[in-house]
Amino acid sequence: MELGIAGKRALVLASSQGLGLGIATKLCDNGANVIVSGRVEEKLVSVVEELNRNGTGSADYVVADLSEKDAAEKLYAAVKEKLGGVDILVNNTGGPPPGTVDKPDSELWRARIDTMLIRVIEITNLCIGDMKSAGWGRILTVASSGVVQPIFNLAMSNTIRSSLVGWSKSLSNEVAADGITVNMLLPGRIATDRLHQLDKANAEKLGKPVEEVSAAARATIPAGRYGTVEEFGNVGAFLCSEPASYMTGSLVRCDGGAIKGV
Repeated sequence: MELGIAGKRALVLASSQGLGLGIATKLCDNGANVIVSGRVEEKLVSVVEELNRNGTGSADYVVADLSEKDAAEKLYAAVKEKLGGVDILVNNTGGPPPGTVDKPDSELWRARIDTMLIRVIEITNLCIGDMKSAGWGRILTVASSGVVQPIFNLAMSNTIRSSLVGWSKSLSNEVAADGITVNMLLPGRIATDRLHQLDKANAEKLGKPVEEVSAAARATIPAGRYGTVEEFGNVGAFLCSEPASYMTGSLVRCDGGAIKGV
């Protein structure tokens, strides 16, 4: 299937590794001109070299720390200078540390709300004018299956990412007539460094070997395994494509059937 995004200008947040990189790779593979972003320039340089070597589109990078209050403005200005605007925005943010609700750290909560919620809204508001002018746009926000079924020991992620659900749906209603789709992609257990860290944290909390905890988690997934970053990237790229033009306001799960509800 042709995704129809050759030449489209894409910005992918937090994309030096993991899920963000998975989507950026597939966008570039399908001809998009992609800006990857993250905090560590060395990683971004390496990622861009690989994307330009293997993809049919082009890749460049912008160093961005979403914890900074002016991060959205600086990031958008840099992307505007490099690409002239944004057609595809993939909102992705790093996950907060594991933990339960009964051990609140107000400063950490505020900091993570800024990074994972406020910054996403700010960068989207800056990019959406380009999409309206073009009469075409794709906004994809990566969240977590925890917004549907809360995940053990991830109280902060479950709470903050759930806030994005109402925002994303509201925005989708407001901009659908402008040719802009707004969707959320909810990963289940995708094999990344982050997932390994979470399995390790759960093992420590439960007093069990990490191998036992990982095996138990896989056993709850009807597919019987963890997903791959490539599989996740394929779904993300499709939601940013021309064929997905009538999909908007949706929560799309990529979890091997792990969520038990319908």
